[in-house]
Amino acid sequence: MPIYWAFLTYMLLKPGVENMEYPFMFQGIDKILHLSIFALLGFCFMAAFPRTKFIIYIQIMLCYGILTEILQEEMALGRSLEGLDLVADTIGVLIGYFVFQKTKAINL
Repeated sequence: MPIYWAFLTYMLLKPGVENMEYPFMFQGIDKILHLSIFALLGFCFMAAFPRTKFIIYIQIMLCYGILTEILQEEMALGRSLEGLDLVADTIGVLIGYFVFQKTKAINL
């Protein structure tokens, strides 16, 4: 999990490039990517620390999401703070949590 977290931080803070040349690119793909990577992060976090209470989990994940958005704005490397990215991060974190809970219930 620490490796994924470090990789995620790097990817969220590296200079952004808008490129619509690829056939799979479409408007809003960045929101889907934010949702997906935060869902995976949330799932991995709960898998690593399964006894974490939901309120603590959501606080850690939201602080991380807010921090990365603020750093994107402050570092001025072609990325900017976007509220919809934070919404996508939050939805992804919730999905990751609930998928982990469902997976844990199935395995019992």
